[in-house]
Amino acid sequence: MPEQPYDVITMGRIGVDLYPLRTGVPLARVDTFGKFLGGSPSNVAVAAARLGRRTAVVTRTGADPFGDYLREQLREFGVDDRWVTPVAAYPTPVTFCEVFPPDDFPLYFYRQPKAPDLEIHASELDLEAVRAARVFWMTGTGLCAEPSRTATLAALRARDRSGITVFDLDWRPVFWPPGASGPSPSARYREALAYATVAVGNLDECEIATGEREPYAAARALIDAGVELAVVKQGPAGVLAVHRDGTVADVPPLPVDVVNGLGAGDAFGGALCHGLLGGRDLAHTVRYANAAGAIVAARLACSSAMPFPHEVEAALAEGAVTAHGERA
Repeated sequence: MPEQPYDVITMGRIGVDLYPLRTGVPLARVDTFGKFLGGSPSNVAVAAARLGRRTAVVTRTGADPFGDYLREQLREFGVDDRWVTPVAAYPTPVTFCEVFPPDDFPLYFYRQPKAPDLEIHASELDLEAVRAARVFWMTGTGLCAEPSRTATLAALRARDRSGITVFDLDWRPVFWPPGASGPSPSARYREALAYATVAVGNLDECEIATGEREPYAAARALIDAGVELAVVKQGPAGVLAVHRDGTVADVPPLPVDVVNGLGAGDAFGGALCHGLLGGRDLAHTVRYANAAGAIVAARLACSSAMPFPHEVEAALAEGAVTAHGERA
């Protein structure tokens, strides 16, 4: 019997997150860290798996113990790691953060001389599986360097706007070489948007992709660039989602005492995939994704903090996230 298509395949960044186990302490004074699977598209795959979806990730690690750890973590979280391959030339990336609730979470990326997840080659992709997936999720970071850029565009072309193809705008300027020749990041983004059916980004990311920062203008510009659904994350102002058919959902955030906001967007992404696959109306889908993000914002970690369905439903029923704690 042929293998069933994946619900969600994500592609791009992976690494080890090292988070201080005490909040409000500068990194120079931290002496204990927790080790977690990290990288936005990898976390999105974990988030969707927690909600019952069959997921896989296309990425690469170093050929080192941290790479072994990441593959083990993916399997433990229920994410298929068959397309997670080692690169001998580069070490697995490590990311440190500082945690100053409620809204200051500096990140320090160690991805030199090059991250293995930027060594994804188009010739190695399982394009049949990518094409068949109900949701394919890629990120702006995948466009910042070769061969990842060509591989990401090859996957998008293979999709040919079939199913749900999500472009997570994921603007990380530190990953883009300064003064590089060739098209600008904005031009790279526009090229990828032509193949996506959904775009997700915050106001900074929308501005890079479209030149627009006002939420409704940014959503319209994303739709004009080719997507069917534009999801604009506005931080404390909530989330605006606009569909090409005229449907609009402008949803406020769920109240939460923030511990670490870094994983909230990835939880939102996994829950957005879950909601779109479930065929729920746009407002419910965004409310559900907001609740998943709020739950993770009330916890320290990212991947291991991703919520289960009953936790999201409880947060929606209560109208707030009232308690936190890590789930293994």
